[in-house]
Amino acid sequence: MSAAHPDCDRTGAAAGDGGRTPYSGWTLATCILASSLAFIDGSVINVALPAIGRDLHAGAADLQWTINAYLLPLSALLLLGGAAGDRFGRRRLLIAGVALFAVASVACAVAPSRAVLLAARAAQGIGAAMLMPNSLAILGNAFSGEARGRAIGTWAAAGAIAGAVGPPLGGWLVDSVGWRAIFYLNLPLAFGAIVAAWARVAESAEGKLPLDLPGAALATVALGALAWGLTWWSNARAIDAMASASLAAGIVALVLFVWYERRRGERAMMPLALFGSRAFVGLSLLTFLLYGALGGLLVLLPYLLIEAGGYTPLQAGLALLPFPALIGGASRAVGRLAEKLGPRLPLSIGPLIVAGGFALMLRLDPQASYWTSVLPPLLIIAAGMAGAVAPLTTAVLGSVDKEHTGTASGLNSALARTGGLIATAATGAVIGASGAALVSAYHLAALIAGATCLLAALIAWSTLSEHSTAKRSR
Repeated sequence: MSAAHPDCDRTGAAAGDGGRTPYSGWTLATCILASSLAFIDGSVINVALPAIGRDLHAGAADLQWTINAYLLPLSALLLLGGAAGDRFGRRRLLIAGVALFAVASVACAVAPSRAVLLAARAAQGIGAAMLMPNSLAILGNAFSGEARGRAIGTWAAAGAIAGAVGPPLGGWLVDSVGWRAIFYLNLPLAFGAIVAAWARVAESAEGKLPLDLPGAALATVALGALAWGLTWWSNARAIDAMASASLAAGIVALVLFVWYERRRGERAMMPLALFGSRAFVGLSLLTFLLYGALGGLLVLLPYLLIEAGGYTPLQAGLALLPFPALIGGASRAVGRLAEKLGPRLPLSIGPLIVAGGFALMLRLDPQASYWTSVLPPLLIIAAGMAGAVAPLTTAVLGSVDKEHTGTASGLNSALARTGGLIATAATGAVIGASGAALVSAYHLAALIAGATCLLAALIAWSTLSEHSTAKRSR
């Protein structure tokens, strides 16, 4: 069976009445708790960057790696995490990933140096690479048809709400307790996810192929070299010998990764048969571009507000609150609409609206009123993302057969995090600036992000059809 087409009969047979399996409510709650670990951690760290820099005497490159030490293993190993869940059991990998994430969070909280913090952040990334794809694959296995669209919309909305709570709560903790306290937020969520998964989530495993460890190693080397080269370039503001060598090594490793995956065929952690579908190719490019632009925004905006606008971490966290709140409030409704209309329209219009929001960011002044300068473009970007998040996730799951849901989910999540990884690695020129230069550098970054989202909209319109993936998954 081709990986590019869903096995509709088997999906329907697996689901219970109304497209739901037994304990589907508990399954949804477990997936929300587990995924919220990554959503909260990814949002709170951004408002804590200036405080971490002052406490650990970290420069711009160190702050970039505080984020990328987490994103690198997450991006490179999500594919392996999804394939491992398909082979050994998705619930088993979910529980192990949540446990590792919790232990690593404690290590981050007590880290005595930059090196220890970066190592603990990398361990968090490995845990997230285990829990994220299997959380979504478990969800896709427990629901089908319109029930799947509603469940994924609820999952996306809950993740947005968790992301909304993270920045203001994290900012308050940074102001009142210190930046180390933000990592303890993960512990109650981890405990709840493990208990619920153990007691109420059914085990599922579809694949029987051996794990692709050489492929995972090549992906890690490729992304690591590219991230290092971009970080070096963005801080030095020049393509010198070090940046050139690192980028060249990353490109070579990436080419070797694709070549090796092609040789392995269906045994690869990224089967190239997945790209036999034009829709899946378009969704993959859309994910990389859209989430790359979003990743850069969520790193740079709170940094700009704190450093150039005089905001406290709490104020910066509250400033971001409307963004995930709007996404969370609209994702479920948009998910239901996309299930009826297909993915093409929302996935074309959404990125176009995001591009308009970034264009308005060119007028942003961190010293001006929040209500007239910061909030309007933020709301426009949030509205565009709300139109894309749930339809994108549903479309990706619907573009492959049941056996490859873990792999496809891992690949799509990996592309989203890789986009954020590349964007963060290129932010050194902004983070390393100050005063008026910081604002000008931010405006240039917003212009690039807007162009990226415009390209994403064009790709969605040209590669998807009205009756594409989301409707075929019923």
